[in-house]
Amino acid sequence: MTRDNKFGFAPLETKSMKPRERSVGPMGAAVRDAAENLTESTEAKVEQRRQNAEDAKAFRAAADEGRVLERVALAEVHTDDLPRDRLELDAVAQSDEMEELKASIMARGQKEPVELYRGEDGRLQLKKGWRRFTALSQLFAETGDDAYAGIIARIARADDNRLTRYIDMVEENVVREDLTFAEMAQVAITAANDPQVDEPSADVLVGRLYGALHKMKKSYIRSFVTLLDALEGDLTWPKSVPRNLGVDAARALKAGQGSVSDLRTSLSVASTPEAQNAVLADFAGGSAPVAKPAPKAPKQKFEFHVGQTKVTARQGECRIVSKQDYASIPKAQLQRAIKAFEDALKEEGKPSIKSL
Repeated sequence: MTRDNKFGFAPLETKSMKPRERSVGPMGAAVRDAAENLTESTEAKVEQRRQNAEDAKAFRAAADEGRVLERVALAEVHTDDLPRDRLELDAVAQSDEMEELKASIMARGQKEPVELYRGEDGRLQLKKGWRRFTALSQLFAETGDDAYAGIIARIARADDNRLTRYIDMVEENVVREDLTFAEMAQVAITAANDPQVDEPSADVLVGRLYGALHKMKKSYIRSFVTLLDALEGDLTWPKSVPRNLGVDAARALKAGQGSVSDLRTSLSVASTPEAQNAVLADFAGGSAPVAKPAPKAPKQKFEFHVGQTKVTARQGECRIVSKQDYASIPKAQLQRAIKAFEDALKEEGKPSIKSL
């Protein structure tokens, strides 16, 4: 025994020892695989949760900004808060263009969304897309098909102000040049009278509502603002007033030309758009406005009796019916009677010899 240390033995020779093999058994391998899978699964779940959180945040931001499309039941959409930018809505609803839009929706579905917003009472109100809403409403009423019971819509964020809603309402129609100058002027007047809009001047609102338009077009709109303001409800067909006539009439009103009271009186009795525009043209030209009544349509037919004889008169025909046997009357006698009849018609209205 060597005395290499105080205990009397030397360190073991490791070179002479065979290394012990420690292979993993089935149970150990299963435990290790389960641990690795659990680690990978946990990392995947953490990454998925992070991605879901980011997606939810992006979706909420898009929804708040009104960039998310939703299908809303027609029954939940109301149109009584924001005045429409079109005059004669009933005529538009029954027009050929509305039928064409309905046919397009039936064939291809609703391609463009409408825009909604929540009013102060929480109800969904229509901002943009009155024609699409009307077309779907008519289709649902006519067919009862649930495919037309809802509308694809974008719901605007709640912090937009009243004037912004007016601007959004007219924006697409102005871009498409689908509104007349009278309709655009009426929107400005309506907005100026809206208590929730701060600006009370319709002239100023023209610049804010139609800021993207050329200054000349805005000048035309302001002329129609003057026209509609001065004539109020006496201008029955404002959409039918041509641009130049409206501008000329507005210029005459601003210059104090003629009597506005007489003009309104003449307009109030105008029975057609043509008669109305003739009155405006007379006023703009400096002459006293006179309502030109529409020509009376000729009667298609009328009847009367002379004794026992019934006479029916119409264009190109005068029919005589009586108990008389006209076939028994000699031809020459009938000819004399007809000639006397024609001579009497020609002489009607001429002075007779006795009256001279």
